Amino acid sequence: MTMVRAIMSRTKLLVAMALLAALAAGVVMAPRGAEAQATGRVRIMHASPDTPPVDIFVDGQKAVTALAFPNNTGYVALPAGGHNVKVFVSPSDGTGTPALQATLEVVAGKDVTVLATGLVGNGSLALTIFEDDNRTPSGNNAHVRLIHASPDAPPVNVAVAGTNTNVFTGVAFRNVSPYVPVPAGTYSLDVKVNATGATVLTVPNLQLQARTVYTAVAVGLAGNGSLRVVPLVDAPAPAPAAPRTGDSAVTTGSGVEWPLLATGAALVLGAAGLALAARRVR
Repeated sequence: MTMVRAIMSRTKLLVAMALLAALAAGVVMAPRGAEAQATGRVRIMHASPDTPPVDIFVDGQKAVTALAFPNNTGYVALPAGGHNVKVFVSPSDGTGTPALQATLEVVAGKDVTVLATGLVGNGSLALTIFEDDNRTPSGNNAHVRLIHASPDAPPVNVAVAGTNTNVFTGVAFRNVSPYVPVPAGTYSLDVKVNATGATVLTVPNLQLQARTVYTAVAVGLAGNGSLRVVPLVDAPAPAPAAPRTGDSAVTTGSGVEWPLLATGAALVLGAAGLALAARRVR
């Protein structure tokens, strides 16, 4: 019986040792960021000047309540894949006929901006989707683009105030300009009719920070003088990296962080201790 108990004890210890070793390997080798890679980000803006505040439902669940012109939700993470988006005049419980409905395809790791554009009064209300590029600008530059969301404004140019130096040229309703790198600073801009060069709006003292991404959205109506530009900060400048001193920020070339390695090492040492205990039982 003593020999049987010894064999059983060695077996249990060896099994435990194997489990700990496997767990250690799993901790050290598990891929990082898998959860983040399975989502994309969506930002929704109310850009229809004659539409009242709206409630937004995503896959049947209320996601936004009473979003009013010209506000936006900021970025919200959603699982990658197709999502049903319905827009109702607020307040709403999500039943009945929505004012707008669309299927939004969310791509992992990508950002998109969705605008409610047009006019409810003439039936032109629609959801307009733009893909965003929020990579950090280099050097002392900011990145800025223009979305034209004014239903009655013709294609426009945007120039540095008092000059003919265009930042954006010929941007039409429901269209977006390319991102333009601009040195950080404070600018006044003129919005001009592309066909005639007539200035229809001046945007004073627009501050652009280095390494920051912006979207300028032209909203309102040119016909009644409510045309304006709403600046959105898409991606602020990243925080400076913390200084690395001693072993307070030890990493490996593969990007596995020190706490994970320490945990794995402790588990491996635990397994080694069990192996030693197993030898002693013999």
